[in-house]
Amino acid sequence: MSATIYDVAREAGVSMATVSRVLNDTAVVKDETKKRVLDAIAKLSYRPNAVARGLASKRTKTIGVIVPDVSAAFMAELVRGIEDVARMYHYHIILCNSDGLLAREVDLIGTMWEKQVDGIIFMSPALTSEHVNTFEEAQIPIVLCRTDDPEGRIPSVNIDNAGASVDAVNYLHKKGRTKIAFLGSIHHEGTLTSERRRGYVAEMKNRNLTPIFIDTAREEYQEALLAVRTHVTMEPIDAILAANDEMAIAAIHAILDEKKSVPKDIAVVGFDNTKLSMMARPELTTIAQPMYDYGAVAMRFMTKLLQDEPISTFRVVLPHQILEHASSADV
Repeated sequence: MSATIYDVAREAGVSMATVSRVLNDTAVVKDETKKRVLDAIAKLSYRPNAVARGLASKRTKTIGVIVPDVSAAFMAELVRGIEDVARMYHYHIILCNSDGLLAREVDLIGTMWEKQVDGIIFMSPALTSEHVNTFEEAQIPIVLCRTDDPEGRIPSVNIDNAGASVDAVNYLHKKGRTKIAFLGSIHHEGTLTSERRRGYVAEMKNRNLTPIFIDTAREEYQEALLAVRTHVTMEPIDAILAANDEMAIAAIHAILDEKKSVPKDIAVVGFDNTKLSMMARPELTTIAQPMYDYGAVAMRFMTKLLQDEPISTFRVVLPHQILEHASSADV
């Protein structure tokens, strides 16, 4: 991969804005700093985008969209929401896949900056200080989608993930389930899963129930399948709340593999309401999120930022609901 302006900034130990000033000769930069930037450019064989440089003070009507995995089950609907609203306001989008890797995400922010996008819609498993620092260096509008800034510095669109888990525990407890396990990673904070886990723990304790964790380092089908198979043979549980639909379906398969019944022996609830939930047998009860609205609202948020329209809040919270199907229905 060719070097980006962020690579140059990192090598020289300066901001992307300083690199831009050196390239465009738009402001006085100390000789020592300028030399570091030029040395970094030479070392990395960086070739600045001439078109982007020429547009430094103009709008390109382009929005960068950075997502962890374009192949994720819900992503097509979410991106469609972004694109439909972008088209309404005469914007184009550039979609990039980060694989949820911090280094890749930071590099992509630099690449988007170099291409002079008017703003970035950003989605990540977690928001770190390095992300925030890079956003500040880029000095362009950012909207977080399905990603929260706990400090409320960056505009965001999300659901109440902790509240959704509270609702799920309530739902299962009202059905007489008392040994409710949470299926997902317990190692990472500041993520969607950690918020969902937080709500689960809070409501379990509120109902004087003991939290049970089925840990998966990677939140995917195969690892969840093995984890649930192992757990159901070691500890009695009567319900599972999974951090996503893919793991919930793995849980159903693992329970059936162990000659137990769903939902009679163990009820299962997923998260996200992806198309996978309808393909499971028994059909999966899941926490539904408005996937199209995520993208549409994030893009509309972006147009307001770019057009200096009034904004009443930096954090938009979309509604969620539990869609009951056979994996948890009364038997």
